[in-house]
Amino acid sequence: MNATPAAASGATLAAGFVLDVPVIGAAEAAGRVLAHWRDGAELRELPDGRWLLVLAEPVVARADRAPGLPLRRAGNGALLAFGAHPADGSPAEPGHLVHPVGGRTLTHRISGLALLDPADWLDPTGLTLHRPRPLGPADGGTAEAVLEALPPRPRPDLRTAAGIGPRSERAHRLTEDAPDGAGRRWSFRWPGGFAALSRQAARGRTALRPAAALLLGLGGLLGLLGLLRLLGDHGLNPLVLIVAIAVGLSAARRRTGAATGAARTPGAAGRPAPAAGRRWRRPLLADLLARLTMRSPAGRLVAGRHARYLRELTRAFEQRRWEDALRDAVRVAGDTPGTHRPWLSLTLPRRYAGELRATPEAAGPGGASPLSAPTVHQHLSALYRGAAEALEREGRVDEAAFVLADLLNEPAEAVALLDRHGRTAQAAELAEGRELAADLVVRLWWRAGEHERAIRTAHRRGAFATAVDRLTADHPQEARDLRLAWARHCREAGDRLGAVEAVWPDEALRPTVAADLRDAVALGGPARGRALPHLLALGAGESTKGLALAVLAGDGDPRHTGRSALAVAFADLPAADPATDRELATAAARAAVRDGGFGDNPGGGTDAVLFDRLSRRADPLAVADLPRPRARARAAGTTPVHTAPDRPGTLPVLDAALLGSGSVLVACGHAGVRLLAADGRTRARWDVPADRLVLADHGGSALLVAGYGRVREVARLDLATRAVRPWATLPAAHFVPSFDGRHLITAGQEGISVLDTLTPRPSVVWRELGDGQRLVGRIARTVGGCAAVVVSTLPDGSPLTELWRWDLPGWELRSRRRLADAEADPAASAVLAGGGLLTAALPDGPGAEPARTTTLRRTTEPGRPAPELTVEGVAPAGPAVDGDDWALTVPHPDGSGLLVHTGSGPSAAPSATVAFPRADPPVVGIRRHGDALTLRHRSGRVLATTADGSAVLAALRVTAD
Repeated sequence: MNATPAAASGATLAAGFVLDVPVIGAAEAAGRVLAHWRDGAELRELPDGRWLLVLAEPVVARADRAPGLPLRRAGNGALLAFGAHPADGSPAEPGHLVHPVGGRTLTHRISGLALLDPADWLDPTGLTLHRPRPLGPADGGTAEAVLEALPPRPRPDLRTAAGIGPRSERAHRLTEDAPDGAGRRWSFRWPGGFAALSRQAARGRTALRPAAALLLGLGGLLGLLGLLRLLGDHGLNPLVLIVAIAVGLSAARRRTGAATGAARTPGAAGRPAPAAGRRWRRPLLADLLARLTMRSPAGRLVAGRHARYLRELTRAFEQRRWEDALRDAVRVAGDTPGTHRPWLSLTLPRRYAGELRATPEAAGPGGASPLSAPTVHQHLSALYRGAAEALEREGRVDEAAFVLADLLNEPAEAVALLDRHGRTAQAAELAEGRELAADLVVRLWWRAGEHERAIRTAHRRGAFATAVDRLTADHPQEARDLRLAWARHCREAGDRLGAVEAVWPDEALRPTVAADLRDAVALGGPARGRALPHLLALGAGESTKGLALAVLAGDGDPRHTGRSALAVAFADLPAADPATDRELATAAARAAVRDGGFGDNPGGGTDAVLFDRLSRRADPLAVADLPRPRARARAAGTTPVHTAPDRPGTLPVLDAALLGSGSVLVACGHAGVRLLAADGRTRARWDVPADRLVLADHGGSALLVAGYGRVREVARLDLATRAVRPWATLPAAHFVPSFDGRHLITAGQEGISVLDTLTPRPSVVWRELGDGQRLVGRIARTVGGCAAVVVSTLPDGSPLTELWRWDLPGWELRSRRRLADAEADPAASAVLAGGGLLTAALPDGPGAEPARTTTLRRTTEPGRPAPELTVEGVAPAGPAVDGDDWALTVPHPDGSGLLVHTGSGPSAAPSATVAFPRADPPVVGIRRHGDALTLRHRSGRVLATTADGSAVLAALRVTAD
């Protein structure tokens, strides 16, 4: 034995350790050294390959749990193993090491041993050098002007491009009184004083009282009935009056259209989007008059007028008089059918000559005409399609595209035609203007040479992968260039693994992401676990192999140490060296059995499939007796209860989040930002004021936000290089607490704005809401979507409160659900990103006793039961929400602090309860990042749990250094 029984039986004060590297291996020895490394420590190598670790300060260690053979320091500075003395019995000389080996006692002069530097174990090749720069004064400045970087929506004018002149006077007369779009309502000028009265009312000068409006309506109705009776007394048909009124309204509308439409140019004005909350109204009077007219003798005249137009149009197309035919043609597939009967118009629907943008979900029901029959529609469709084919054969590409896009409303066919004839830029413009598939738009812009526009569109709409896939088959070099641009885009946003994923399918590009992989290893946690197999596949050396083995053999939660992520990634990605691959596959299979599976298994297949992949590559003798992984059954029954540190810290905690590496990032206001280990030790600190953290989804970067009155100072922190740089000073607004690494969602007076954080100055790349719409409360966001409560103004001036939900990154509006005004109280409710609304309600009603409980209700679809949670205690405020996770804070029943009930998603059942002893309101904040849920209190305490609340990952007090 190398230690006396007395030394081995208890704790000793060790000044150093001798590590038996030939036995335990270099990787395990390196891990033990790093675990005990502090400033002032030394590492030296003995002649037989063992390592001598001299500690900066003695530590108490048990011999059976020590990293190596414990050493004590003699009075003269010599290091001796317990019970060991020089072979000649003399005292040990100063600066010497005395330790037993194989029954002998050896002595070495410490200064003569080879010095090892743990920093040499890291390979910095390929890392980007960042030089620190001053942040400037700490006091708040003037907010910078936000640049409007919204890409101009393409307005392709195919009529002009095709050289088609304006419509003839006859066609203009036929179509000028039709609605501009499917949602335009029938309107006409009031005669005389009624016109002035209506204009004043529109300007807010005069408001018709309900009684006055009722009297006017009754007077008009009585007058009309009297006139109809008078006509009947004289033997005249009352339908004559109705036809006369219809003709008069049509003439008045023509005059109005001529006055207001003189400055309108074809293709310059787009279809107006309906205001939020506005309900399209059927033009009841015009519809009634038109249907009565068609039932009268005058109906034959109207039908004959339309039939003559159709015959002349058909003759022009058949005779290939393209100028006349295209000039007078009408669109045949313009309106989206509604759920009710369309209103009838006596004129042909106007050809859509505005912005080429398909908006079926925003348009209202359109009008029908005497020509609106299936046979007429089929006839015109066949006529136009034949014209498009003939025009293409004649080389008149622009006219053919005009027929497909404008007359047939088939923009995808028009885009294919333009691309087929080398009009790539024009095809991209049309595809983007009509909001066709994002991957198609990206591919066309890239091939047209508009690379920046293609990248911006791909990132905003999440279309990189599909666009590259479309390019690979026919344009491999352009696909490779887009891959590199994709990787560069991810790298700038701090998403190292995203850059790796972008180029990995192309083997020739894999070496370009070696630096990104090393940066991901530096992040630790799951990012390190996913990066290590990629480095080994590129042929990384012994140091990377040793680190991977240390991760697989380590302790701690497999999800947060990265052990599960490493095993999943390694099952799909073998190492370049066969021997290394076999050793690591064996270690990964053992780790999976020890952990009861592969964790949450992000996209790697079932546990059985992954284990079989590893077993086929592992040492057959080592895995022959290994059982298959069995998931540990979770304890069912009561809700887990955890307790935060019982004493406040010395620094305020305004925001905090547990990162994938297991470290906790904490914002302490003007005390700066700290990166703390799970036990509270400070790993890094930045003297940058911050009261809010905006974390990137990939965990590679964060925005540090500090408030100064009406402005916010924003800096960007790279968590891999730990470099901070100032970015912008913005007006006070609500910042969503997470982002994709590039696009930051903010909310203010002007609605929702999406800012590009990688530009030198803040630039708006997307906007939502407007036209009287405003947000109530905060926006809830996850990676795939966000939701918010929006209040719109109806035409009658009343408010409409709705819950809106969008899909990200493309901002597609997926649902709008009406809410009661009481449900949208921001003081008592909060929105979930999945589209739910949580409301904290107290007992009320006649005879209700003083509140002693709080009920948390979730708003659901009408007709469905609303999940509820009732807890003891009166909540001081509504629930705190981050994404789909929530926390409800109530006082502890015995008054000794706060209780926080946490949960996730639509379920009202809490996943965990956390006690904060001796803590006063306000409420406890919540943050969900990755697979961890972090709770924080301003008193300087942080507690982080797994997403399901079953285990505590960190519990610490934040104190000054």
